[in-house]
Amino acid sequence: MWKTGLLLLFWGLLTSSELQQEATEPEPRNQPPSGKLDFGYVPQGDYKTLAYYEPGVIGILFHMVHAFLYVVQPNPFPEDLVVKVAKDKFGAIQSEYQKPENIVLTLQAIYYETGFMVCAVLGLLFIVLLPLVGLFFCLCRCCENCGGEMHQRQRKNADCQRGLLTTLLFATSLIITAGVLCAYAANQNLSSQLEGMKRLVSSNLEDLQTFANETPTQIDYLIAQYATAKYTVISDLDNVGPLLGGNIHVELGTEVHPALDGVLRMAGAMRETKEALENVSVSLEVLQEATGKLHFNLSLVRSSLNRTLNDPGCSGEDSDATTTQLCRSIHSSLAQLHVSANFTRLPDVNNQLESVNQVLKTDLSDIIQKGFSSFNDTPGMVSDQMRDVVEGARGLLDVISTNISSFSKVFPVHSSLANFTNFIIHTQSKIEDSYPEIDQIDFYRWICCTGLCCMVVLILAFNFLAILCGTMGYDKHASPTTRGCVSNTGGTLLMAGVGFSFLFSWILMGVVTATFLVGGNVEKLVCEPFHTKELFKVLDTPHLVNPEWRNFIPGYMYNDSDLDLTVENFYSNCKNNRSLYSAMRLDKVFNVTTLLNSSLYTKEVAKMFDSVKIDLRGIVLLESEGKQSLIDFSETGIAEINYAAYLAEVNKGVTLVDLLSYANELEAQTDLMPKGPLQTSLKGHTNSLRQIHSQLVIPMEQAMSTLNQSIRLLERTASDLPNKITDVLKTIEAAQYLISQNATHVAIQETEKYKQTIVGYFRQYIEWVRTSLTMEVAACKPFSNIVDTVEIVACSFLVDSLNTFWFGLGCCALFLLPSIILSVKLAKFYRRMDTEDVYDDIETIPMKTMEIGNNGYHNECLQGIQNPVMTSIPAYDTMTRFPRASAPPRHIDW
Repeated sequence: MWKTGLLLLFWGLLTSSELQQEATEPEPRNQPPSGKLDFGYVPQGDYKTLAYYEPGVIGILFHMVHAFLYVVQPNPFPEDLVVKVAKDKFGAIQSEYQKPENIVLTLQAIYYETGFMVCAVLGLLFIVLLPLVGLFFCLCRCCENCGGEMHQRQRKNADCQRGLLTTLLFATSLIITAGVLCAYAANQNLSSQLEGMKRLVSSNLEDLQTFANETPTQIDYLIAQYATAKYTVISDLDNVGPLLGGNIHVELGTEVHPALDGVLRMAGAMRETKEALENVSVSLEVLQEATGKLHFNLSLVRSSLNRTLNDPGCSGEDSDATTTQLCRSIHSSLAQLHVSANFTRLPDVNNQLESVNQVLKTDLSDIIQKGFSSFNDTPGMVSDQMRDVVEGARGLLDVISTNISSFSKVFPVHSSLANFTNFIIHTQSKIEDSYPEIDQIDFYRWICCTGLCCMVVLILAFNFLAILCGTMGYDKHASPTTRGCVSNTGGTLLMAGVGFSFLFSWILMGVVTATFLVGGNVEKLVCEPFHTKELFKVLDTPHLVNPEWRNFIPGYMYNDSDLDLTVENFYSNCKNNRSLYSAMRLDKVFNVTTLLNSSLYTKEVAKMFDSVKIDLRGIVLLESEGKQSLIDFSETGIAEINYAAYLAEVNKGVTLVDLLSYANELEAQTDLMPKGPLQTSLKGHTNSLRQIHSQLVIPMEQAMSTLNQSIRLLERTASDLPNKITDVLKTIEAAQYLISQNATHVAIQETEKYKQTIVGYFRQYIEWVRTSLTMEVAACKPFSNIVDTVEIVACSFLVDSLNTFWFGLGCCALFLLPSIILSVKLAKFYRRMDTEDVYDDIETIPMKTMEIGNNGYHNECLQGIQNPVMTSIPAYDTMTRFPRASAPPRHIDW
């Protein structure tokens, strides 16, 4: 039943949404979309659990225990052995243990547990033998053996032995102190971590509630974001003219624009031709008129100069040689004062100008602009022809929106989620109700562990007090029988510590052995394999739980054990905060793409656009008048103009000599003549030449320049003009044919692209939903946190503290053995003896002379009995009669 409920819960987490689409859909976007949709970020729950534990300073002790366990058990994790035992469930091993394979498994288990078994055997021997040894030791001392005899033989190195034994006992006690502190710290750590455990459990349950509460919100967000795709499609449909028509316009424009630009350039050439012909006609008239005036003026200047040069002052007997020579030079240069270019022979261009004016009566530029306008109206034509398709697509979008909104109404989602939330709340309530009982149990545990530590502390108290008393009460002048009360108390405390050591040490070792076997094996078989993920490999072993299941999770949940869903994969995916949809491979059960029927929607959209037939035959690029105007332009006769004759005259100068230069040279020659009427007359002719240059030559040069430019422009325009016109007409005809006949192919291509864009919005939405379900929706981090929390509580809190406790307590129990031995030996040096060694020669050993003389005995009564040695026995040579240096033999009367 709970498996069915869990499946229903998963389905509810994926399909929950009571949100009404019309109420939650965002407003349509005004600007045209860019093709890449932005669905925003899926709202995420705030998980509070931080499944991480840092032990702090006590972590050093944990590492020491781990290192000790590695020494005890260095073998790798027995994965195969655990798998075989788990598959058999211990049944065959118990019932048919004599089979060879079961014997092998047993031997493998023994081999793996060798270190633990050796330590356990040693612990058991300690538990059994130490009480027996204590019993025999007590009986032996009662018989005044094993150090029970109150006599101490004197040695020269007695002080050295005493100091060494004291140092060793103190060092041993320090080690035991460290062990008991370690055990107490572990005990205290376990109690202090109880509150941390409660916080972890509480935060995990809160995260599960957050998971259950946030997942429906996330699903609602996914469904609501369909509006983003919907209104993007509506925006594209509303802008079908600029988008689809614009693309068709751009695609056709690669052929149409060059054709129209060619016609437009030809129209410009017509206007330029008219202007050039007008310039030629005006310039020719100006030049012809100016040439006559120039010829007349130059004739007058020549005649005047001839008359001046024929003056007697220039060539008569009275003239000097220089003047005569200058006059001859000037006279010889008069032949240069003639007009060079003759424009009167050039034909006019009036006929051509009239023809061009006749052609320009048809406004070709306006006709071309109409062609541009007609072609640029392609988006409008497409928008008009796509109106029915747009309306049909809008209706389909509403149907899809209704279908998506109806998903949550098919299954009892909210009841499932409510049951899951109630289950979490009930579980949390039960756990919190158990906290007082857990606290009470922990208190009893703490009392017991503290009691064990107090046993060791009691022994340490005896040891340290004994060392303190023995050290403070030491008197180097006192003999063994005269030691003070403080020193004697120290010896008594040491023996009390020995007694308690025998009483408590076997109890301590029993606790250490039991906790060592439990905690050590849990650490090596559970905690370490969890960190190395070897434990997951065991759980994911095929056919482990059920012989028919390859993977037990999908086999149990979906009855499909071949599905690639393992414990390790599930844990790793949740650890990476992947969604439950991908972690549990719910796509094999609930396929989102199928649920959204994306293929059906795309087929419907494709079917609508496949019926689109875009007709652009209404576009006319160039009307017949424009074509006729181009043909007439080619027949205007501008090619018949004699450009060579024009250019030949234009390339000539206005005169044979530059009048300004000639005037300057004439003036220079005149300045060489003596002053007089001749010089004055020649200077007057110089000024006349300059006046002719400025008034006639310069305007003629300007007119010749204009004529030159216009003639050359006309020559370039007329060059191969019919062929140029023919090419332009062919290009415009090809573009018109492309629009009228082949535009359907271009329209189909662009419509397909536009359709794929529209369909792409649905695909983007579905892909985003799939990605969100895989990565963001219902992030299963709380489930991995639960596993990590169990590991932290079980391993870091309990097992590590338990192992550290037995480690410290075991250290105490082991070092109680040398403490017992050292205490027994050291007590001889602290306690007051009944007898001591006596010497005839007091110089045999370095001892002080006793108060009564040289016999070496006190004059005191021992325990209320008069000293028999003083009254009945003469002085003995104890070094010869009692070589073992023990007390003298008792008298018969004692």
